Amino acid sequence: MVHDIVSNYRTLVQSMGELIQVSGYRSDFLAKKIGMKPANFSQKKQRGNWSVDEVEKLMQVIENEETENYLMLQLMRAAKNDETVTYAEFVKEMEG
Repeated sequence: MVHDIVSNYRTLVQSMGELIQVSGYRSDFLAKKIGMKPANFSQKKQRGNWSVDEVEKLMQVIENEETENYLMLQLMRAAKNDETVTYAEFVKEMEG
C-alpha cells in the first residue's frame, strides 16, 4: 500500500511538465498562481524538482478532465508490471 502511494506520487512529479502542457495554462500564469517567479517556475518545470507544496498548489490550478486522463494513463503505464488478479480471483477473495 505504501509502495503504491510513493509510486503514484513519483509518477505525478515525473509527469508534472507534461501535465502543465496538457492543462493548456501558460507557465507565467501558473507561476503567478502559486507565488513563484516565472524564471524559477521554468527551471523547476525543466528539472522536475517540485516540492510537495508546489505539486499540491499546481494540481489545484491545473486539475481538469484532460490532466486527470493524462495522469491516469501515466499511472497505468507505471503499474503495468504490477501483480494483478483475475476477476474470478477477486470475487473469490471478496466472498471469503
